[in-house]
Amino acid sequence: MQAVDHKGISLMTETLGQPGDPAVVLVMGATASMLGWPDDFCTALVERGLFVIRFDHRDTGGSTTLPPGEATYAVEDMAGDVLAILDAYGLARAHVVGMSLGGYIAQMLTLKHPDRAASLVLIASEPLGWDGAPLPHISGAFLDHFAGLGTLDWTDDAAVTEFLLASERLSAGTAVPFDEQGQRSRIARVLARTDSPASMFNHAGLTLREDWTGRFRDIAGPVSVIHGDEDPILPVANGRAIAEGIAGARLLLLPGIGHELPSPVLPLIADEIAAQVRAAGA
Repeated sequence: MQAVDHKGISLMTETLGQPGDPAVVLVMGATASMLGWPDDFCTALVERGLFVIRFDHRDTGGSTTLPPGEATYAVEDMAGDVLAILDAYGLARAHVVGMSLGGYIAQMLTLKHPDRAASLVLIASEPLGWDGAPLPHISGAFLDHFAGLGTLDWTDDAAVTEFLLASERLSAGTAVPFDEQGQRSRIARVLARTDSPASMFNHAGLTLREDWTGRFRDIAGPVSVIHGDEDPILPVANGRAIAEGIAGARLLLLPGIGHELPSPVLPLIADEIAAQVRAAGA
């Protein structure tokens, strides 16, 4: 683990693999620490000859945590965090893999600093600055679930665990049986790495500082879009919109997969990322 200091924020990072191999930085979604990227997935990337960097977003894991409701940063600041991590590791360029909000951040980073992103892989994400007909978003079941945040006792680890477990269950598709034991184990690790689990939901109030309308269409270079066709948070129409809006983008659909990274599809996703790296020539 290595902490990267950036504008008064400490970002906890971890690397796996050989620094001389092509670098891949993994950018997770809202409320998620680096543990959102399964260990087996990171290992699979290393086995495919990649140098992997994963990190804790602000307000998660071992990174700087602000009290709930007191965050004033924008999504653009989180894109700046990724750039700072690349700088800290002396990387002129890296392949950027983003999931959900992480895909939004990855698009932003690529547009602001196109020389730093060798390629993009966008998993379960949405187009930055969508300018077409409204796209479907989070399901009613999720909205009902998140309504319970206001009464959740964040000092009660058992209650928090059940709330987060329910979130994971709602995120899952039907192709893979829900791994309750595995998710409980991961949630326990997540809670053990933070003194303020409620702060992860500071991400719910994130805003954009700039006008990005239509900008995702300006992304150039190799882009792969990976999306489950049962995603209840960012339905598959979002992935299709990205792939159709970016010239030359590849689209890989995952039948029966939700807003999740279940074990059976990890090798397939790792293969797609490795192929993207090879296609980019780095």
